[in-house]
Amino acid sequence: MRAIVFPHPEPFASARVRPVFLPFAGCPDACVYCDQRLQTATAPASPGALLDRLRADLAALAAARAEPMELAFYGGTFTRLPARHLDGFLATAREWKERGLVTRLRCSTRPDAVDAGLLAHLRASGMDMVELGVQSFDPATLEASRRGYGPETAMRACALVRAAGLDLGVQILPGLPGMARRAFLADVAATVACEPQAVRIYPCQVVAGTQLAAMFERGEYAPWPLGRVLELASLAVLRFWKHGIRVIRIGLAPEAAFQAQVLAGPAHPALGARVRARALLHLVRARMASLNGAARGLRIPRRTQGEFWGHRGELSRAYARLGLTHANVHPWDQSFFLLY
Repeated sequence: MRAIVFPHPEPFASARVRPVFLPFAGCPDACVYCDQRLQTATAPASPGALLDRLRADLAALAAARAEPMELAFYGGTFTRLPARHLDGFLATAREWKERGLVTRLRCSTRPDAVDAGLLAHLRASGMDMVELGVQSFDPATLEASRRGYGPETAMRACALVRAAGLDLGVQILPGLPGMARRAFLADVAATVACEPQAVRIYPCQVVAGTQLAAMFERGEYAPWPLGRVLELASLAVLRFWKHGIRVIRIGLAPEAAFQAQVLAGPAHPALGARVRARALLHLVRARMASLNGAARGLRIPRRTQGEFWGHRGELSRAYARLGLTHANVHPWDQSFFLLY
């Protein structure tokens, strides 16, 4: 029986990221599902106050000889900030980039808040990546979520970011109002077609005080169950990996104040790890199909052993059905898998 060698397809990149949260700053309106102040655990403040705080923080980090880091502007519509604040953030970031404390610069914004001239300005000011909160490419989903733009706008924005010479990030939200299973899978295909460098997957949750919460209470919206999210997100992750696209986040960061306000939805403290483990299972299962007969064993890169069997060993039975158990699966110091 022949052996099969294959790599883990996930593109790896490690960097220290210093987030700068700008809750709702520049946003034209709150989307039906969104409460950024809870999600980012950031108290309300004006862009000017946040800029002053950033300048002080960066100076303190430099004085403490902190390791170089990536600076990321999140939690608002960065490109719709008033010009004086936008240029203030850019100038501050560029100053510390030139001084070596900041290695890369990224921001998040809406697809309908970019144009070629603005993106050229960002690039000239030192921006490296623009993440677009696309959420979905499905017209019915975008309308039900009251995003205020259609799929053509989202696709065009992705193309504009890449044409400007910037790295592209795409954020998608499985389980939005009006979203069917096939619509999410189509979103994954559309995301791949946009050729981003990175993707974030944020399963939609019902947060108290949002318009979505009112829809949920009226019976107009039902969140996706956790099982469906685990299944579909793992298929999405594997597809992104195979196209060299980094999945840099699955699920929102676990903020206690935010979690206390989640009324319903696919939440789990190990959501990202569970999705990644299932994506790996899909990969191994596909490679198993190439064997002529049952597997005798599998060698796995040591760095994957923590996620291989899934959260609390939940994938052990699925692997056992493939003939893989703790008796014949062994970690090793190579960077690839060996199935034999």
